[in-house]
Amino acid sequence: MAGKRQILAIDQGTTSTRAILFSEDGTPGVEARRELRQIYPAEGWVEHDGEEIWAATLEVVREVLGHAGVAARDIAAIGITNQRETTLVWERKTGRLLHHAIVWQDRRTAETCARLKAQGAEALVTARTGLLLDPYFSGTKLAWILDHVPEARRLAARGELAFGTVDCYLLWRLTGGKVHATDATNAARTLLYDIHAQRWDPELLDLLGIDASLLPEVRDSAGDFGATDPGLFGAAIPIRGIAGDQQAAAVGQACLAPGTIKATYGTGCFVLVNTGDCAIASGHRLLSTVALRLGGRASYALEGSIFVAGAAVQWLRDGLHLFKGAAETEALARAARPRSQAYMVPAFTGLGAPYWDPDARGALLGLTRDTGIAEIVRAALESVAFQTRDLIEAIGADLAAQGRPLPASLRVDGGMVVNDWAMQFLADMLGIPVERPKVTETTALGAAFLAGLGAGIYGSTDAIAKAWALDRAFEPAMGADERQARWDGWRAAVARVLSRAEG
Repeated sequence: MAGKRQILAIDQGTTSTRAILFSEDGTPGVEARRELRQIYPAEGWVEHDGEEIWAATLEVVREVLGHAGVAARDIAAIGITNQRETTLVWERKTGRLLHHAIVWQDRRTAETCARLKAQGAEALVTARTGLLLDPYFSGTKLAWILDHVPEARRLAARGELAFGTVDCYLLWRLTGGKVHATDATNAARTLLYDIHAQRWDPELLDLLGIDASLLPEVRDSAGDFGATDPGLFGAAIPIRGIAGDQQAAAVGQACLAPGTIKATYGTGCFVLVNTGDCAIASGHRLLSTVALRLGGRASYALEGSIFVAGAAVQWLRDGLHLFKGAAETEALARAARPRSQAYMVPAFTGLGAPYWDPDARGALLGLTRDTGIAEIVRAALESVAFQTRDLIEAIGADLAAQGRPLPASLRVDGGMVVNDWAMQFLADMLGIPVERPKVTETTALGAAFLAGLGAGIYGSTDAIAKAWALDRAFEPAMGADERQARWDGWRAAVARVLSRAEG
């Protein structure tokens, strides 16, 4: 590996496609990024153009190599991380996509999920997959494409179609169609994968009417995923790591031991606590999922998902035009009236854990005549902390039921964590320290670490853990009475939104 210690991470997210070059010690270098167009064909529907994702991937990789002055042959490995659950189907012979990618946020299959629940199917789904019957996951999206695209089921029955999440689709394109595979962390989000037996489940395939010929091979998160077609970048580059974005972020945060916990703040927010070799069945509507699979052995996590975090700030910027850039939100929050009782419940696409209500819709509550832009912005930032506490409370209860303590601190990453006001309020609401690392783009870093493991640059996960470095710890400073009062106000606001959905 001498002279070939740089690792390229491809981070294909909900709002952008990026490539970042990392050195062996985890230091980020040249980065390139392309915004991703959001397509809203109907209320609650969210799509992406798969060809746009592929074109952007090529562009950002070529841009990074060019700006860094690095040839493809000098890259040790590529790691891929991706928006999970987003679903694509394409023709094996031509690569033609049958439909736009259906994004994880999309709620078009809510009725299907409700029907399956009414039939009593959720118990089986949860026992095998650790998931709930919700439109969030890939399986019902795949079934929708098969049911609504002409000839899709006929082509699937003939073995002419391939299904994949974004990692799988990019791998197929990068290898020139030679490798149709995914890793266990992405497979675990499909509603089709038995996380205990580590295999596609025939009974779940029958439940959703999915032909097994569509499915990719499931591999470890670090290992041999083939190599890029030499014609793409001038030489073949080994692909040695794949993980869904939240599991990749957990690797980048060195949450590799049981009891370590992280929260990633991007479009949504995702909290994962590592539970080791035990897949804990949640009593509080959290998900049990694969944290990582290395050497054929899976480790597990409890996960809580918030559908809207940074997307609330994006809506205030792009939808209401309250400010020009997200960087302005910190000063606005500090300028808000301290006694404002405004609450935002950003249920734009329903509420995730622990509520799992696809019919809930967003609301601004507690408005008065002197509520202004600053108070609304503060309410949006506060909503992220409140939703995180929802998850931490549920995680703590599930861990306590297993005789395990709640972790003493929370590691955070993602675009929102540069906002010191938001991170301090988060620590205040949780009552535990919030730790921000020096490298906050830990999703891409985790993909690089996994590729490094797969390429033999790192001998074990211990080397990854040693690379993690703290930037700042935010200590709780809010009094217990104020914390409880703010929390009670949030719960009252959510209750209003839930009752409206039920009505």
